[in-house]
Amino acid sequence: MEKIKKVAFITLGCKVNQYETNAMAQKFIEKGYTVVEEKEKADIYIINTCTVTNMSDRKSRQMLRRVKETNPNAIVVAVGCYVQVAKKELEQIPEIDIILGNNEKADIVTYVENYIKDNIKKAEIDDVLHKTDFVEFGDITFTEKTRAVIKVQDGCDRFCSYCIIPYARGRVRSRRPEHIISEVKAIAQKGIKEIIITGIHIASYGKDFKNGYVLIDLLEELNKIEAIKRIRLGSLEPLLITQEFMERLVKLDKICHHFHLSLQSGCDETLKRMNRRYNTLQFKEITELLRKYYKDVMLTTDIIVGFPQETEEEFNQTYKFLEEIKFYKMHIFKYSQRKGTKAAIMPNQVDGKIKEERSKKLIELSDKNQLEYNKKYCNKKVEVLFEEEKEGTYYGHTENYLLITCKTTKKLENQIKTVTCKKAYTEHIEAEI
Repeated sequence: MEKIKKVAFITLGCKVNQYETNAMAQKFIEKGYTVVEEKEKADIYIINTCTVTNMSDRKSRQMLRRVKETNPNAIVVAVGCYVQVAKKELEQIPEIDIILGNNEKADIVTYVENYIKDNIKKAEIDDVLHKTDFVEFGDITFTEKTRAVIKVQDGCDRFCSYCIIPYARGRVRSRRPEHIISEVKAIAQKGIKEIIITGIHIASYGKDFKNGYVLIDLLEELNKIEAIKRIRLGSLEPLLITQEFMERLVKLDKICHHFHLSLQSGCDETLKRMNRRYNTLQFKEITELLRKYYKDVMLTTDIIVGFPQETEEEFNQTYKFLEEIKFYKMHIFKYSQRKGTKAAIMPNQVDGKIKEERSKKLIELSDKNQLEYNKKYCNKKVEVLFEEEKEGTYYGHTENYLLITCKTTKKLENQIKTVTCKKAYTEHIEAEI
């Protein structure tokens, strides 16, 4: 075991997975291991899998097989959401040495060392649907970026008809606020200025507590941590945004004015089939509320095209609604059948060519909106937290999530600087300092 010291991580999927990869990496570092890049030759490869779509499953399988090409003698560990819902499939892949679900991630070093010592494979995956406690990793401060992802809850109780995630992540479990606050304070001591609040369904934070403590209570506490300059919220359930919520949120000076509201469709009939719990009128009122309180607010969203039974008329309703709302950016997904979900067995599945056409139309609309919005900032001054440098160009984001690039010889990483926007593109804005 003395020679086995290099471990590499490959992370697929969401920010929750990224947080948990950081947590697992920290566990290995504490035990004397060295974390290396995924392309380097490592003794252990840990693939943190995703299962949100069939494509995610395919990517997970590809990665699990590919790492043996880099080092045929490496230990390959499959962990995460795909493992949780497809253990039997993964047992058929000979390249995999250890199989762990989501509940086992916190003890991954123990499982790996048991395998090294006694060839003990872990293949019993806990049933997450009956899990009632949040799996606590402790304070996670390992991060290579200037922004830190903070996981505050796990699981989802919504059971949208297209989504497998409740079966992979289980029911809502919220992290104790004192643990979150402790971690954020530790992150702040490292000089990190921005945190991203994430989870599987963060709008449900506190639902499982008995004391009425909810997300806005947590945000008020985090806003008091002096060294943290920005608090960014991950993807939100639209119905979280109420008058009462906004009246409290607007008082928090560190909250970033960027909200990712997952719409999925702009047609009420399609939303019903998806088992989304709002309609387009409610959603529109929510966007109006956000724009009332934050004049510079940036709204982004996810849209699924070609959902089962989506007619041309329903798609046109979605298109018109999206034209009206004018999101800054829309992430467009072509519906793909996900085994184990209600939508997968719905009649009248939409043809692939039609999905492609609809996807193209919405991407064009999204690009048009984004470029128009970016152009409004030309010759204006904005504050940017610069995150990384590539070939003499620094990249960073404004508080409302505009991507800014700046060519300079000055050292800007992890600094908040005022710059002047000069030239707008679809994906970013060039600026001068």
